[in-house]
Amino acid sequence: MLNRWLWLSALVIVFDQSSKLWITNHFAYGESLPVLGIFNLVLAHNTGAAFSFLSDAGGMQRWLFGSIAIVVSVWIVWLLRRHSAQTLFALALSLILGGALGNLIDRIAYGYVVDFLSFHWGEHYFPAFNLADSAITCGAFLMILDSFKERKHGPAAG
Repeated sequence: MLNRWLWLSALVIVFDQSSKLWITNHFAYGESLPVLGIFNLVLAHNTGAAFSFLSDAGGMQRWLFGSIAIVVSVWIVWLLRRHSAQTLFALALSLILGGALGNLIDRIAYGYVVDFLSFHWGEHYFPAFNLADSAITCGAFLMILDSFKERKHGPAAG
């Protein structure tokens, strides 16, 4: 069952990298295209982590976040081996793994992550993100949801 979860992670990577390739081939850096009143496509580069955290750290963040992504990915594969029968948990892990590796590919190849989805309300913009970020966010949400599921063989609540 591990293979189906790894295939899902691979699918996330393919969609993420394909979308980033498309945007970089059709947009100049900083170019923005309004799609809806609250949504734009924009080509942005993020050298930091979420919300551009540590983006001005002088380059060390590329290796720091890359190393973290590798360690977390190995840990997730280990967890998937142990818990592949737990559908919701394994789905969450697969999405997070695919997203982490999708962004890792960018960090290794370019030194930054390609972002292109930009939501805003008036002049208030949410930081741009990508499909890998979306997969990580969905995976985290599913992991939280899974934590609320009743465990059949867990310790009794006291």
